[in-house]
Amino acid sequence: MDETASRLPVIRNFGGRFGLRTGALALFWVLTAAAPHAAWAQQPDLPVVTAAKPVVRDIVEDDEFVGRFEAVDEVAIRSRVSGYLAEVHFRDGAVVNKGDLLFTIDQRPYQATFDAAKSQVDVARSLTEFSASQLERAEALSKSGNLAVSILDDRRRESLAAQAQLQGAEASLRNASLNLEFTEIRAPLSGRIDRRLVSPGNLVQPDSTLLTTIVAWDPIDFYFDIDERTYFSYARDARERGGTMQEGASNLDVVVRVADRSEAQFKGKLDFAENRLDDASGTMRVRARFDNKDGVLQPGMFGRVNVPGSLPHRGILVPDQAIGADQDRRIVFVLDDTGTVSTKPVRTGPNLDGYRVIREGLTGDETIVVNGLMRVRPGVKVKAEMVTLPPKAETAE
Repeated sequence: MDETASRLPVIRNFGGRFGLRTGALALFWVLTAAAPHAAWAQQPDLPVVTAAKPVVRDIVEDDEFVGRFEAVDEVAIRSRVSGYLAEVHFRDGAVVNKGDLLFTIDQRPYQATFDAAKSQVDVARSLTEFSASQLERAEALSKSGNLAVSILDDRRRESLAAQAQLQGAEASLRNASLNLEFTEIRAPLSGRIDRRLVSPGNLVQPDSTLLTTIVAWDPIDFYFDIDERTYFSYARDARERGGTMQEGASNLDVVVRVADRSEAQFKGKLDFAENRLDDASGTMRVRARFDNKDGVLQPGMFGRVNVPGSLPHRGILVPDQAIGADQDRRIVFVLDDTGTVSTKPVRTGPNLDGYRVIREGLTGDETIVVNGLMRVRPGVKVKAEMVTLPPKAETAE
């Protein structure tokens, strides 16, 4: 008779003394206590994770920088003459061509000044012609001895004074003509114009009243900053190509991405770097130029530019979600042949084709956990569902 059967009479007596219900509860307690190992003997299911081999292929690592687009040319439109604004000849936000009429200042005062200057030129020209004929007559009389030399000198002085007066009148006419021309404000370059900042009827002050702005939009420049170590790397590559960073920047191909992920990446070339590093930040500003025929890229827009930062080499790529953190280092979870989890510290590189480059820590032959990192820890056995990672991630931009 086992231990449980030996206890049954006691339970009967106990039930008889305290009631059937109480006795049943006591029996359940005894049976549970008698076989505690029955529930614990069942082994729990192994955690299920997704595992894969890293992607191994030839890559060129990119350096990524954040920068801002700026217009190749930008002009603030101001008037050169004062006056009341008479007309506006453009539509806000339109594309204008060089030489298009934008604003007209009230021309009547300047037209009157021009007419007066023109009349002064006519007077000075007639006086010059008269003094020239007087000088010719005096020279003829002086040769025959019928005119004193002093009178001849006076006639010569009067002729020279008339010529100078004519030159002054012509200069005043040119100035009046320029002022009259400046009452018509035209586009100095082709580009997209901003809204009008002054309405007709307002007084415009020369060189101070801002009327609008124009920015060139094709091509467009992208500026970003690089540190000193990166500069040496790029400068070395530029010298191998027979150029310098400051002059052409070796025309290195670059790619920029904007905040809107639905927009495709834009391809351009490095074409300029500043001639010194900034004393405060220790960085150098670099420029890349991009075609912008469709006008998608706008001045002031932020972007992320990728610049080739290495020669082609064998690279190991893993998804970002497969990388964990252990205090101040990055780790990946590796599975052995029995499904036991261990960790390997890694040194990560840039993002490439939707994957993270692993510069140190992996050989590419390991089996790593790519999904389910929250369910694993070192020394735990797991059930791995193997998948094959594509050469380029589906989420790659």
